[in-house]
Amino acid sequence: MQSNRMADWHTVDQYPGAVPVSPRKEDAMSYARQLLDAYPRDFNLDAGVLAATIDALNDCAQACTADADDDLSEQNLPELVKCVRLCQDCADVCAATVRVTSRQTEYDAGVTRPLLEACAAACKSCGDECERHARMHEHCRVCAEACRRCEQACRELLAAMS
Repeated sequence: MQSNRMADWHTVDQYPGAVPVSPRKEDAMSYARQLLDAYPRDFNLDAGVLAATIDALNDCAQACTADADDDLSEQNLPELVKCVRLCQDCADVCAATVRVTSRQTEYDAGVTRPLLEACAAACKSCGDECERHARMHEHCRVCAEACRRCEQACRELLAAMS
């Protein structure tokens, strides 16, 4: 039986000198937060809100990419075509948004604000569609959850920018 847990087959103990793939979430702050805390200039946003948004964007992009792939493996694929499309669109919008929001030097709200608005809209559409399939497909439920979380994070960052 193969396990989905990476720690079951790949541990630091097996490879001396190896760095753990990722720390446990409860043990460390995110890389986004660490990098924001290390940023050499001041910026006008709450670092916690910004880091939470960056983390939600990354999580959503990954969840949407994985869900679209999972959808393609389902027997009822014709019923999931819209879900696949929206997941791909949402993943792309989240990926672009996370890159722009991660850059603080010479920040331009005129670029970031519309991206966050578009991202919230993409997450809403994708989350709504995934929710339609959530009872039948666990991967759609997980994706819908990631989309809802990302939509909320984008809206919270937009509010913090006002």
